[in-house]
Amino acid sequence: MAPSAAQLRSIYRSLLRELPPRPILRSPRTPLHTRLRETISTSSTTTPSAAASEAEAARGVQLAHYLRSQRKYVTLLERYNPGMGMDEEERIRLTARRVGMDLPVEYGLGRNKA
Repeated sequence: MAPSAAQLRSIYRSLLRELPPRPILRSPRTPLHTRLRETISTSSTTTPSAAASEAEAARGVQLAHYLRSQRKYVTLLERYNPGMGMDEEERIRLTARRVGMDLPVEYGLGRNKA
Protein backbone atom coordinates (compact mmCIF):
# COMPACT_ATOMS: atom_id res chain seq x y z
CA MET A 1 0.00 0.00 0.00
CA ALA A 2 1.47 3.34 -1.06
CA PRO A 3 1.81 6.04 1.60
CA SER A 4 -0.87 8.70 1.50
CA ALA A 5 -0.22 12.40 1.11
CA ALA A 6 -0.92 12.92 4.81
CA GLN A 7 1.71 10.32 5.76
CA LEU A 8 4.25 11.96 3.45
CA ARG A 9 3.49 15.38 4.97
CA SER A 10 3.96 13.90 8.44
CA ILE A 11 7.33 12.44 7.49
CA TYR A 12 8.38 15.74 5.90
CA ARG A 13 7.41 17.71 9.00
CA SER A 14 9.21 15.31 11.33
CA LEU A 15 12.36 15.70 9.20
CA LEU A 16 12.06 19.49 9.29
CA ARG A 17 11.65 19.39 13.09
CA GLU A 18 14.99 17.65 13.45
CA LEU A 19 16.91 20.04 11.19
CA PRO A 20 18.34 23.28 12.59
CA PRO A 21 15.77 26.08 12.36
CA ARG A 22 16.14 28.90 9.89
CA PRO A 23 16.90 32.19 11.66
CA ILE A 24 14.32 34.16 9.68
CA LEU A 25 11.47 32.44 7.93
CA ARG A 26 11.71 34.84 5.01
CA SER A 27 15.29 33.79 4.32
CA PRO A 28 15.77 31.41 1.40
CA ARG A 29 15.55 27.71 2.11
CA THR A 30 18.76 25.79 2.54
CA PRO A 31 19.65 23.28 -0.19
CA LEU A 32 18.72 20.45 2.19
CA HIS A 33 15.25 21.91 2.80
CA THR A 34 14.77 22.38 -0.92
CA ARG A 35 15.87 18.83 -1.70
CA LEU A 36 13.54 17.35 0.93
CA ARG A 37 10.64 19.37 -0.40
CA GLU A 38 11.32 18.29 -3.98
CA THR A 39 11.65 14.63 -2.98
CA ILE A 40 8.39 14.63 -1.02
CA SER A 41 6.49 16.49 -3.73
CA THR A 42 7.71 14.19 -6.51
CA SER A 43 6.97 11.11 -4.37
CA SER A 44 3.39 12.20 -3.87
CA THR A 45 2.72 13.06 -7.53
CA THR A 46 4.62 10.38 -9.44
CA THR A 47 4.71 6.90 -8.03
CA PRO A 48 6.64 4.41 -10.16
CA SER A 49 5.40 1.58 -7.99
CA ALA A 50 3.79 1.14 -4.63
CA ALA A 51 6.78 -0.81 -3.30
CA ALA A 52 9.23 1.93 -4.31
CA SER A 53 7.18 4.68 -2.69
CA GLU A 54 6.79 2.59 0.48
CA ALA A 55 10.55 2.06 0.58
CA GLU A 56 11.15 5.81 0.21
CA ALA A 57 8.65 6.55 2.99
CA ALA A 58 10.30 3.97 5.26
CA ARG A 59 13.69 5.50 4.51
CA GLY A 60 12.31 8.92 5.44
CA VAL A 61 10.99 7.60 8.75
CA GLN A 62 14.34 5.97 9.49
CA LEU A 63 16.13 9.23 8.69
CA ALA A 64 13.83 11.13 11.05
CA HIS A 65 14.54 8.60 13.84
CA TYR A 66 18.27 8.85 13.19
CA LEU A 67 18.27 12.66 13.25
CA ARG A 68 16.21 12.69 16.47
CA SER A 69 18.65 10.25 18.10
CA GLN A 70 21.64 12.32 17.03
CA ARG A 71 20.07 15.50 18.42
CA LYS A 72 19.40 13.78 21.76
CA TYR A 73 22.93 12.36 21.80
CA VAL A 74 24.49 15.81 21.33
CA THR A 75 22.22 17.25 24.03
CA LEU A 76 23.22 14.55 26.51
CA LEU A 77 26.88 14.87 25.60
CA GLU A 78 26.80 18.61 26.28
CA ARG A 79 24.89 18.12 29.52
CA TYR A 80 27.16 15.48 31.04
CA ASN A 81 30.47 16.83 29.69
CA PRO A 82 30.24 20.55 30.41
CA GLY A 83 33.99 21.14 30.03
CA MET A 84 34.08 19.77 26.52
CA GLY A 85 34.22 23.17 24.82
CA MET A 86 36.69 24.75 27.27
CA ASP A 87 40.40 25.13 26.83
CA GLU A 88 42.69 23.11 29.09
CA GLU A 89 43.61 26.01 31.38
CA GLU A 90 40.00 26.83 32.17
CA ARG A 91 39.17 23.16 32.75
CA ILE A 92 42.06 22.82 35.24
CA ARG A 93 40.98 25.98 37.08
CA LEU A 94 37.39 24.75 37.39
CA THR A 95 38.52 21.29 38.51
CA ALA A 96 40.62 22.88 41.26
CA ARG A 97 37.67 25.04 42.34
CA ARG A 98 35.46 21.94 42.47
CA VAL A 99 37.66 20.41 45.18
CA GLY A 100 37.96 23.69 47.09
CA MET A 101 41.28 25.02 45.81
CA ASP A 102 42.17 28.17 43.96
CA LEU A 103 45.05 28.12 41.52
CA PRO A 104 47.85 30.57 42.28
CA VAL A 105 48.08 33.76 40.27
CA GLU A 106 50.67 33.39 37.52
CA TYR A 107 53.03 36.21 36.60
CA GLY A 108 55.17 36.01 33.55
CA LEU A 109 55.47 36.59 29.87
CA GLY A 110 53.93 40.03 30.22
CA ARG A 111 50.49 38.89 31.34
CA ASN A 112 48.83 39.00 34.71
CA LYS A 113 46.01 36.68 35.64
CA ALA A 114 43.67 37.38 38.47
